[in-house]
Amino acid sequence: MAATGLPPRQVTLLLCAGDGELHGTLPPFEVELPWWQEVADVVSGAQRLYGLDATVLRLLTAEPAARSAGGPVTYLAEVRSLPRSTELPPWTGQDPLADQPLRLPYARPGGPAADLAWADAALAAAGRERTGPAVQGRTWNLSSIWQLPTPEGTAWLKVVPPFFAHEGAMLDRLDPAIVPPLIAAEGPRILLAHVAGQDHWGAELPVLRRIVELLVGLQSAWVDRVGELEQVGAPDWRPDVFVAAVEQMMSRVPEGLAVDVVARLRVLVEGLPQRFAAVAECGLPDTLVHGDFHPGNTRGSAEEGGRSVLLDWGDCGIGNPLLDQAATLASIREEQRAPLREHWAGLWRAAVPGCDPVRAAALVAPISALRQALIYRVFLDNIEPDERVYHADDPAHWMGRAAALAVD
Repeated sequence: MAATGLPPRQVTLLLCAGDGELHGTLPPFEVELPWWQEVADVVSGAQRLYGLDATVLRLLTAEPAARSAGGPVTYLAEVRSLPRSTELPPWTGQDPLADQPLRLPYARPGGPAADLAWADAALAAAGRERTGPAVQGRTWNLSSIWQLPTPEGTAWLKVVPPFFAHEGAMLDRLDPAIVPPLIAAEGPRILLAHVAGQDHWGAELPVLRRIVELLVGLQSAWVDRVGELEQVGAPDWRPDVFVAAVEQMMSRVPEGLAVDVVARLRVLVEGLPQRFAAVAECGLPDTLVHGDFHPGNTRGSAEEGGRSVLLDWGDCGIGNPLLDQAATLASIREEQRAPLREHWAGLWRAAVPGCDPVRAAALVAPISALRQALIYRVFLDNIEPDERVYHADDPAHWMGRAAALAVD
């Protein structure tokens, strides 16, 4: 059992060449880290066991019940050469290289090499040069992430699908003091300088207060810049657009949702215009929403009075700023929630005198869960079938959560 408490992965690699020729499969080997999208240990295992310089392209098969972690998992991996004295049984499944229109460029042979070539050119234009091999860290339907060593420290290459491709444009517009330093951006590719410190998972209350202060300060400053968010293509979660999107989602209710849950959902959706009107009465303006704001998407010093930055802006959009509260409160310790919620409310009372953030947060809670369901529906509609295993159950989960919150 891995340190996470989850079972390790039993990894099988189907090898292919850069021109798409299939070579066969390596014998399975174990990787302790369970998360399917994390591939650094997969790459190092192939090097250690077989002397292969492999690049993982995408997930081929996994056990759906494993919820994106542990168990048998098969990836397609691109290699320049084959292992000596190792028999490679042929692949007997569906052709992994058959054309799939939703397949991302970095999930195709040659795709990661093209991304790295762009990153090298961007580094050179910035007066930096890569000093060693690029290290693949993650690949899945939401991102491809690489570490690039340079004399000035690690640079990070991140490539995302089209529905996150506004991240680079947003980073270019956000306060550089509180986001990762942007070296270059082009379409779905961004190149970032390293941020010192640590991710804030498990952070203590002073650090949590700090990151909420950064977010609320940023959101307050963007109230009059919503037009810029529209220009970069950020999703819109304001009432008219949101209600129409949720009504469309309700025409595709996932199988397995209980009848009473669906009934509560329909009541919630029918009452969304009135709920949004009540939210508006609370006085908080629509503005920039981070979209996935939790301690793991912030990084910096763990010391009180230290500095932090806000990461991962691909999920950002336009809407009520308290849409960002739910993910944070769900990912911290129970005893931290009430004081952080009150601190959050105090920040908005100071930013917008006379507003009622406590009532707004209660009204927004089921809307926030519906937004999560919408996000996962977008993922499923825009990623290739083999990769949907990561998110298949998520719309139903968040729709159920929305129904529960609506009656609390």
